[in-house]
Amino acid sequence: MFIMKVSLAFNRDLIKPDDNCALAQPLLLASGPSTILGGQNAALLLAEPISPSRNTLFGPRGAVLAGKDGPLIACDTGHHRLMVWNKRPAIDNAPCDFVIGQTTATKEGRNGKGDAQAHTLNVPTGLATDGTVLAVADAWNHRVLIWNQLPTEENQPADIVLGQKGFCDVFANRGGEVGPDTLNWSYGVAILNGNLVVADTGNRRVLIWNGIPKQNGAPADLVLGQKNLSTRDENAGLDAGSLGMRWPHSVVTTGGKLLVSDAGNNRIMVWDDWPTGSGVACDYVLGQKDSVSLEHNRANYLPTAQALNMPYGMAVIDDILVIADTANSRLVAMASKKIGADAPATMLSGQPDFHSKGDNRWQMPVRDSLCWPYWISGCDQTLIIADSGNNRILLWELEK
Repeated sequence: MFIMKVSLAFNRDLIKPDDNCALAQPLLLASGPSTILGGQNAALLLAEPISPSRNTLFGPRGAVLAGKDGPLIACDTGHHRLMVWNKRPAIDNAPCDFVIGQTTATKEGRNGKGDAQAHTLNVPTGLATDGTVLAVADAWNHRVLIWNQLPTEENQPADIVLGQKGFCDVFANRGGEVGPDTLNWSYGVAILNGNLVVADTGNRRVLIWNGIPKQNGAPADLVLGQKNLSTRDENAGLDAGSLGMRWPHSVVTTGGKLLVSDAGNNRIMVWDDWPTGSGVACDYVLGQKDSVSLEHNRANYLPTAQALNMPYGMAVIDDILVIADTANSRLVAMASKKIGADAPATMLSGQPDFHSKGDNRWQMPVRDSLCWPYWISGCDQTLIIADSGNNRILLWELEK
């Protein structure tokens, strides 16, 4: 611990941040989350195996509230399953009502240790709902699963699969070349303005379907991050710029803008208007001074109000853009109306100030700390956080 403190002091003396680091406004209630699910082992000094049950989570990378009162659905990523609470949990570590992906709540393993089916999962990550439809990014099966109605039963099978011809297929890009109907490590999914949007991470692109697909293997209508639907090059095969991506993960919309978290390039790409064709370059970025810069924290050790380090998740809640600045173990935010080229964050949670970083603030986990938050979503005044490094889901209200 002494070495860590010396190192931090050394870096603070050397690094000259590129913003004035105005005092951060609190994003979330200072009292901490209203409810914490999982995380029973978070305070242990030594690693301990996390056995699957109805109230344990292992590296969760997604969670949504389908309505103010529930249900709550979470990707228990490390246990390769979805956990569903029929009503919004009101107490810490409340057990889920049922799971999808395993035959029982005490089982684990990729695809239930068998072949892929309509109810099995292999590293489920992002998920999205419009209150009726549920879409899940089943990343390592290289597919997206869609339930036409929110699932209500244990191991309920999905209705539609995208990225594969059928529910038993699991190969990246269907075992061949990339195309409009293939996926490769699809980590993120969103339902925006009635359209399905998928972060096809391994293919370095974002796919958009006009509406919600009704047939297995339906092709996407347009692509961002690549010049066309048949290429998959990092940064579109070019030097870093406003067209290509490296590691897209989540997609949101606010005020007519479309935003993509390009985690591998440590930035958020912003289109001021919803793209209507493939290969449209973004208008500007957040997290970097320009679209050709790539370094995490702008090549500094410590972050600033304008810098990002592997931002994976995003959410829009109460007209506020919230970014999960994952590798800095913090959440940063700004009013949607303030989004602009290189705009600084004005709100913060998880760290004491914009120049601080570190898993759980370099301490043991506490109620209001974060460790690699991968995914966030919003519902009413509640932010739902997949606090992956702490093996827990947080339900945390906005500061008002």
